Amino acid sequence: MSDYAGTYAAYYDYRATGLEGDVQFYVAEARKAGPLVLELGCGTGRILIPVAQAGLAVVGLDLSKPMLAIAQKKIAALDAATRGRIELAEGDMRRFALGRRFNLVMIPFRAFLHLLTPEDERQALECVREHLADDGRLIFNIFDPRLDIIAAHSGPLGTALKKDSEFVHPETGRRFVVWDTRQYDAERQVITQYFIHEELDEAGGVLSKAYAPLTLRYVFRWEMQYLLELCGFQIEALYGDFGRGLFRYGGEQIWVARKA
Repeated sequence: MSDYAGTYAAYYDYRATGLEGDVQFYVAEARKAGPLVLELGCGTGRILIPVAQAGLAVVGLDLSKPMLAIAQKKIAALDAATRGRIELAEGDMRRFALGRRFNLVMIPFRAFLHLLTPEDERQALECVREHLADDGRLIFNIFDPRLDIIAAHSGPLGTALKKDSEFVHPETGRRFVVWDTRQYDAERQVITQYFIHEELDEAGGVLSKAYAPLTLRYVFRWEMQYLLELCGFQIEALYGDFGRGLFRYGGEQIWVARKA
């Protein structure tokens, strides 16, 4: 759960731009839930800040100091009223104690997958439940794993290096190309990824390289439902996209749950 440091944090906003419609979805759910929202794995504030701008009081918790530092810089540039609705906290989603209950706990952009064992997942969900108001909701999204991809890329060799994305750094104007390789551990349901960030000159030559690891545990659809129910939640909805479409195998799992 400590991948988001150094290089990864520095370049995160330029390459991790989210999923189509996710900001609007979480803002809408926060408005419905109001008035107090908790975001776990808030990162650099991509969703937390729009929620605050929509008029909600929001607490953002993250384990990464570098990510929180970037979020704090963004928040400092906001108007005073919006700043006053935001609180940041450094902490572990498996074990946090904030001394209050929330109308909505959200874990956007697959941050739940940083929990690398079933025990970690259960601890986090139980901690979430303790922090929910009686009529509160838990909403989060994770990708739905595809067995064909897992089978094709499990084992010691993993996947070949491939292009993930590219961006232009707003401060230097330099173009960056991001490469990705990953290895699947089918027994543990863990993906280990390595991102290589190449900074290019005007002629396309490589000026510098920076490496960033990322480790995730994927969770199957029925496994996730069982885990939620085991931890005292009742499922209200499972969507397949942020337009609230039907769940489809291999797409996105977007869960809405409340205390059972």
